[in-house]
Amino acid sequence: MRRPVLLVVAHGSRDPRHAATVHALVGRARSLRPGLRTEVAFLDFNAPSVPQVLDRLAADGERDVVALPLLLTRAFHAKSDIPAVLRGAPAALRVRQAEVLGPSPLLLSAVERRLYEAGLGPADKSSTGLVLASAGSSDPEAIAVIAETARELRHTGWCAVRPAFASASLPRTEDAVRLLRAEGCARVAVAPYVIAPGRLPDRIAEGAAAAGADVLADVLGPAPELARLLLDRYDEAGAVRELRATA
Repeated sequence: MRRPVLLVVAHGSRDPRHAATVHALVGRARSLRPGLRTEVAFLDFNAPSVPQVLDRLAADGERDVVALPLLLTRAFHAKSDIPAVLRGAPAALRVRQAEVLGPSPLLLSAVERRLYEAGLGPADKSSTGLVLASAGSSDPEAIAVIAETARELRHTGWCAVRPAFASASLPRTEDAVRLLRAEGCARVAVAPYVIAPGRLPDRIAEGAAAAGADVLADVLGPAPELARLLLDRYDEAGAVRELRATA
């Protein structure tokens, strides 16, 4: 039997770095499982669009697709935009939507990887305050997940961890940096909790610079932990289908 196609659905951006990073991440996932057909589509700004890829898969004779939202939380895009566009899939395709990437211990590992690459080491954690800076959302569920992720990072040994948001929610990155300074952290690092570069990650970097953060990590990008997580979510979606089929 053919395995379902993995269709990674990214938001898209006018910033060319966004699509390049998405393709690099998906390429890494392909290298981990070369026999799996893996495609990329974008909701906006970039090509190919989700309908274009679904039409091509149907034309190629594919039958099953797992659509994986390239999102860290279940906010508007995962709850509304992506289900809406998937409902327009050709009748020949069976499409099921996988869970978003977060929360996951693999994401915590990816965040720390980027911080270590930026110059920190495990011995620095107890004296370093950490700002976990996300793009932001008006969805309470998404905000709660970011806050819980910050709490989980705090339990790994950082001096303190504060969530921050580039849009929609407060505090902003610069405010969280200043708060950690006031709390007495000897060093403050900012970890962008975003997958790819773009306007909002740039805003995070600007806030870190404005408040004098000591360390600014890179976006999560094609971290090996994210590539593994893509395949984990794909496998979980298939397992759910098998359980339902045998129930």
